[in-house]
Amino acid sequence: MNAELNQKYQKLKDLIKNLGGAIVAFSGGIDSTLVLKAAYDSLGSNAVAVTADSPSLPRKELEEAKKIAKEIGARHLIIQTEETREENYLKNPSNRCYYCKTELYTKLKEVSKELRIKNILNGTNFDDLGDYRPGLIAADENNVISPLKDAKLTKNEIRQLAKNLGLEMWDKPSSPCLSSRVPYGHEITMQKLAMIEKAENF
Repeated sequence: MNAELNQKYQKLKDLIKNLGGAIVAFSGGIDSTLVLKAAYDSLGSNAVAVTADSPSLPRKELEEAKKIAKEIGARHLIIQTEETREENYLKNPSNRCYYCKTELYTKLKEVSKELRIKNILNGTNFDDLGDYRPGLIAADENNVISPLKDAKLTKNEIRQLAKNLGLEMWDKPSSPCLSSRVPYGHEITMQKLAMIEKAENF
């Protein structure tokens, strides 16, 4: 591992360690996997992965998230989120992600109270700041911490770190939710989501 990257990973772990405990919003993607790995290495059992399950999450992604959390060794909870019952979400506006993330963080705050772990972490990285991401507003509104962003880790660096740390899925492609396949302004229905998942599995 080159020195600069090593330094950034150390910074990531230090940022998380200083929190004392963390709930990681864990999708099983490369970004949240690196956050979970760093959190587990820094906090042990005080780091808990929480995956939100809903009709917009492909089943194989859920299974993969379970497998990755188990490999890391972290405690892993699966909760149900209900963004697909939210009218603003179903209308599929260009800021659809805002409603989804607001629902996610509201549910994670309930888990946080229950477990008495006050910090919620997400997988937003330094590159995401340059993209159109309405979900970032929801994160700010809910005081969610983005340690990858704070450690100034870019997507390429995250992949490199994951590879160096022996995480099998270091080269996993991004997998946004099923709703992201529906063009903005076209209503999201459970039938469409099921059809998209079936087609992609095929």
